[in-house]
Amino acid sequence: MKQTRSILVVVLAILAASTLWANHPWLTRVYEYRPAPGQFINTMPVCRVGEPVDSVLARCQAAICGYIDTVTTTFHGQTITRIDTVWAESMISLGGYGGYVIVGFDHPVVNMHTWDFDIQGNAFVSDRESHGGSSEPGIVMVGVDMDGDGVPSDGDKWYELAGSEYGHPKTQHDYEITYYRPNESKPRTPSRVDPYLNDTTYIRWTSNDVNPDSTSGYMSRNTYHSQPYWPLWLQEEEAMTFKGAKLRCNAIDLGGNQGNAYYVQYFFDWGYVDNLPNNPARVPVEGDTYNPGFKIDWAVDEQGNHVNLTHIDFIKVYNAMNQYCGWTGETSTEVAAGIDYHPEAELPQFPDGDVNHDSEVNIGDVNAVIGVILTDVFNIGADVNEDGEINIADVNRIIGYILQ
Repeated sequence: MKQTRSILVVVLAILAASTLWANHPWLTRVYEYRPAPGQFINTMPVCRVGEPVDSVLARCQAAICGYIDTVTTTFHGQTITRIDTVWAESMISLGGYGGYVIVGFDHPVVNMHTWDFDIQGNAFVSDRESHGGSSEPGIVMVGVDMDGDGVPSDGDKWYELAGSEYGHPKTQHDYEITYYRPNESKPRTPSRVDPYLNDTTYIRWTSNDVNPDSTSGYMSRNTYHSQPYWPLWLQEEEAMTFKGAKLRCNAIDLGGNQGNAYYVQYFFDWGYVDNLPNNPARVPVEGDTYNPGFKIDWAVDEQGNHVNLTHIDFIKVYNAMNQYCGWTGETSTEVAAGIDYHPEAELPQFPDGDVNHDSEVNIGDVNAVIGVILTDVFNIGADVNEDGEINIADVNRIIGYILQ
């Protein structure tokens, strides 16, 4: 009997601890949510006039971040409480071009030089075209907590994960758009050719697009979404400006005419949120069907130079499309949870002064710092003396390590 009870205690301990994670595998924090206007704004998530920002962030967090739950069961007359980390089952919309969200895990995501993490959307394949369907690509930026305060701030560094369209000649890397808050009480101007658009001059916008025909326009309102498209908790703002890279339009109307429109948004090859369908197994699988995730090794600086990052602390996703598809509305990136593919990975440890991360401190590290000084290509380890600057003082510190 004593042996049976001992075995039972061991089983109970295993069951209770079986789903505990030292690091939570799912997203756990929404730091900032600033969508552009759009047809799903104020509904994904539901928001109210004058709602505090913290409340809006809490709604976003509930929608896309994992959470810890307890499950109580009975085993051989014993009550067992098991702690699980649970995958989020909802999503948020980023609205039109530029709308963004900044999220994070409860730990740094370590660069394993493979598929490191995934941020999921709601892309799907069309029943008419296997290379497209609903594809609303969002660009991913990754941040490093340089000042160590645990939140995204001015002292941190941000880098773009360069997807397949980064070098495309139609990608505009210095795009800027401004939306102007609409007068909700003004008379509506329905479309003469599309009965599903009940206000074609709803929200005005201007931009610095290189195409002269796309420097201004309107976001239309359709009959499917009659709520205000301007974020209700930002009613005091008369205009909203967003900056970033804009990808080329990916939608084609296969319906033949506006009254019978059937838009297909063609998939880009890789590197964007809500671009390819999610893998239901939540594991990286390369191929044409699913989005395998993202690699930290894709990080580039503002000049497009590759950046060697050991880890990241924050992730920003923003809608990279300024595109309108008739009655289906604006192209708007949706974010539907995220996963770290290797939450138990540990940050690599390198000797002080090992800038090039070859586990030795030598003349190669001196050259690495000089290279940063001359080219301004950032290297997170080049600030050897941790004074916030990369200069000759860091070279002298490395030389001091070599001579020790």
